[in-house]
Amino acid sequence: MSTGKDKLMTVPEAVSKFVRDGDMLTFSGFTIWRRPMAVVYEIVRQQKKDLHLVEVNSGTHGEVLIGAGCVKIWESSFMGHELYGKIGANLSRKVSNDEILVEDYSHVHMVYRLAAGAMGVPFLPTYCALGTDILNPEYDVLGRAGFRDGSNPRIPAQKFGYQEDKFYGGQKVLNVPAASPNVCIAHVQQVGDEGTVKVKGQRYTDSEAMKAADKLVVVAEEIVPEEVIRQEPNDNLIPHYLVDAIVEQPWGAHPTGCFGCYEVDGEFIRDFYSKTKTQEGFDAWAEEWITKVSDFNEYLNKLGFNHLDNLRVNTAMNYSLRVKRGAK
Repeated sequence: MSTGKDKLMTVPEAVSKFVRDGDMLTFSGFTIWRRPMAVVYEIVRQQKKDLHLVEVNSGTHGEVLIGAGCVKIWESSFMGHELYGKIGANLSRKVSNDEILVEDYSHVHMVYRLAAGAMGVPFLPTYCALGTDILNPEYDVLGRAGFRDGSNPRIPAQKFGYQEDKFYGGQKVLNVPAASPNVCIAHVQQVGDEGTVKVKGQRYTDSEAMKAADKLVVVAEEIVPEEVIRQEPNDNLIPHYLVDAIVEQPWGAHPTGCFGCYEVDGEFIRDFYSKTKTQEGFDAWAEEWITKVSDFNEYLNKLGFNHLDNLRVNTAMNYSLRVKRGAK
């Protein structure tokens, strides 16, 4: 088992070591909260390709990877930026141009898929979506593309399965296949110097995503001593022995938010959404914010102290007192 010192690395080192072309990836967070953007930008810089994203839902991080041409397959239930861009414009464009394969599941289906992967079972049963068109075999995109032939062990032989209730004689049950990504990339508030993970605020499906993946890369706002982070074990989400890489990167979820640290940068995300509705627009945006920026710290310097400080939360309130919220 790796020691904490062996696990400690930079963002570029983590991407180079753990993200390979063609890998299946999943992420921490929810839409525009706690997405590992520092790592996402670095994946684009290192020109990783043919990635297979499996997520409960997606957001700004997925739009960046898809717009950059890093993604071949996307399996999820939703793509967008909430208030700051209702749909995923880059995903929509790539689908229209037949540049990406999209496998559509419901939100709870994706939760069950990662939960099954985390438990090490091949599927989980549910009644969800029975009687709806989401189960129409015509919408089995990976099946029609020939990807369910067994050549990729991470793609199930069927999109869904069915069985009769053998215990209570009820209606048939839908079986949802497990998802077991190569890597989960997570952004959290704190990690111990040996790898114990602390998540403050909402945890979404982080536990399932982190446990379902073969490898877990944790990017944290700060690294703290293990003896400190273990003083309140009820607040910890993942034990150190499940973590393969530790990266300390303050503001590493920007422009998405990180509860207790900083708000979602709605202005930045809205600008991204507006400018990247065309491929030319995305390429220009990526050149400015990713490819012509050497690393994430230079990106933060480009944003500027005043801009970031405006997003910083008041620690008593856990939200910024400077961000304008609506108008009367």
